[in-house]
Amino acid sequence: MIYLLLLMFIYFLLLSLFMEKFNIPLKEAMFYRSLNNKKVVCELCPRNCIIDINKRGFCRNRQNINGKLYSIVYGKPCSIGEEPIEKAPFFHFFPGSLRLTLATVSCNQRCKYCQNWAISQVSVEDVPYYEKTPEEIVEMAKRRNLKIICFTYTEPIVFYEYMYDIAKIARKEGIKTAVVTGGYINPTPLESLCKVVDAIKIDLKGFNEDFYNKVCGSSLGPVLEALKIIKKNGVWLEIVNLVVPTLNDKEEDIRRMCQWVKDNLGDEVPLHFTRFFPQYQLTHLPPTPISTLERAYQIAKEVGLKYVYIGNAPGHPYENTYCSHCKKLLIKRVGFSVLENNIINGKCKFCKKKIPGVFK
Repeated sequence: MIYLLLLMFIYFLLLSLFMEKFNIPLKEAMFYRSLNNKKVVCELCPRNCIIDINKRGFCRNRQNINGKLYSIVYGKPCSIGEEPIEKAPFFHFFPGSLRLTLATVSCNQRCKYCQNWAISQVSVEDVPYYEKTPEEIVEMAKRRNLKIICFTYTEPIVFYEYMYDIAKIARKEGIKTAVVTGGYINPTPLESLCKVVDAIKIDLKGFNEDFYNKVCGSSLGPVLEALKIIKKNGVWLEIVNLVVPTLNDKEEDIRRMCQWVKDNLGDEVPLHFTRFFPQYQLTHLPPTPISTLERAYQIAKEVGLKYVYIGNAPGHPYENTYCSHCKKLLIKRVGFSVLENNIINGKCKFCKKKIPGVFK
């Protein structure tokens, strides 16, 4: 009898320890303010949602609990993986490296072509998730000998606190962090984020407000402001433009976008034009013709951008990196694989020109 009671005591002790370890508490949001009647206004993104008690904001991830705003996805990633950094795509940030990928559910935009809509357009209750503290995520990267943690797939802005805490711990451990985002964020939280992460890739979805409003459910202005903030803060920046047939592929818009990038961010920010494939709510559209991507590439070069790429077209010569000075091949890619790298100590192997990026 005593033996049985002892076994039961040990069982319940282990059960309580297990529950304590894996029942991560909610995290109070970093950017909000209180209003009357226990309402709050979230100040993380340009929506500035006013949230009543027991309700959630537009992104589904931030809930008003008794007059305080909480992140309800903190420590609850729905996806953890290991992939090449080129898939982000980052082409000038540790090329050829593997990254630990991480995402929670949901997004603060509603893109009709989202390739990850099954996790970006749902709530935390709708899909299975892990329970991992920031410390456990960093430890996972260390065990796998991965030098990059990348927040991606959905929209890292809507799991801001989780991302922020992971990035702080990772930096102390010598691990880099990268963010793949639509850039729909307010200036103050972005300034704070720039202090703890190492690279940000912005999906610049188009270059007119009508496209952003009708296709993405958001607006262009805040994204342009975010790009300038990232560049000003010295965080490594790359830009992707998914070219969607009939919706954002007008040559005049692409030219205006390229000119804006050059005038506001400089001529060395890598710009990726990527191929659209039919999915989610835009299955009626065709894939982007390669000729459209090649014309966008030519426009960017005519404007004066030095590092321009074509993506989602494996084997195309414009997915390679060429020296802007001597024009020789620096990085040869096929899809997400790096087959040749002629950048040594951040410089062209042939003419010794410094190549913009983070290479060690």
